[in-house]
Amino acid sequence: MKTKVYSNDGKAKEESLADIFNYPIREDICKKVFETEKIQQPFAPYEFAGKEASASGKIKRARKVWKTGYGHGMSRVPRKALWRRGNQFHWRAAVVASVIGGRRAHPPKVAHFLNEKSINKKERILAIRSGIASTASEKYIKKRYASIENISAPFVIHSEVLKLKTKDFFKVLVEIFQNNSSKIFKEKIKRAGQGRDGKRETAGLLMVIGKNEKFKASGIDIVKANELAIADLWPLGRLTLYTTEAVKELAGENSRWIYIQ
Repeated sequence: MKTKVYSNDGKAKEESLADIFNYPIREDICKKVFETEKIQQPFAPYEFAGKEASASGKIKRARKVWKTGYGHGMSRVPRKALWRRGNQFHWRAAVVASVIGGRRAHPPKVAHFLNEKSINKKERILAIRSGIASTASEKYIKKRYASIENISAPFVIHSEVLKLKTKDFFKVLVEIFQNNSSKIFKEKIKRAGQGRDGKRETAGLLMVIGKNEKFKASGIDIVKANELAIADLWPLGRLTLYTTEAVKELAGENSRWIYIQ
């Protein structure tokens, strides 16, 4: 398969590269693997929050005994003593969920967030193959980006382009994507009705480089070929730019995604 490879000036030339973009796309497997590998940051209140007050739930209710709660019109909930004058005590309810400073009634548990799902190795490999193939599929790209125009994927650049200065590199990106260049940079969008801080960020361009290559640029996501995951490619059809070195590694004999036939 001959693929367009872009050089330093943004001009394309067809070259023979590894055929990693022609695998059959299994969207169902990709979704399954994505849900399995999804990690949610666990959160929960402090274990003893609202329980550290010296509050007894066994206040005496007998008559004419010291420290009794008889005749005070108090409900039988744990209480802490705020002050004492002789045999007279002033209590305030504590610990239970219905009072000020008490514990939460049904707090989130850390165990709820622990993902114990597993996925077969062949399914994970098939998902990555499908994700890579979807970045070269006009159908999936247009499905993800409704307003995209005249797309010609896949997008591959010579590794030498990474040696350019950042501003020159961005000029090459604009030359490659042309009318669709507004899609390649991350953008914060105001969410209607969500207040001052209600914003969401677009994904922007994903750039896959070789494991020994180094490159930094703001506004786009950069990932090494040996660290590529389905989370980087989901939903399928993400605008993705590969270096020639990354394509070789993804198709190489030592690639962790390609070696099972």
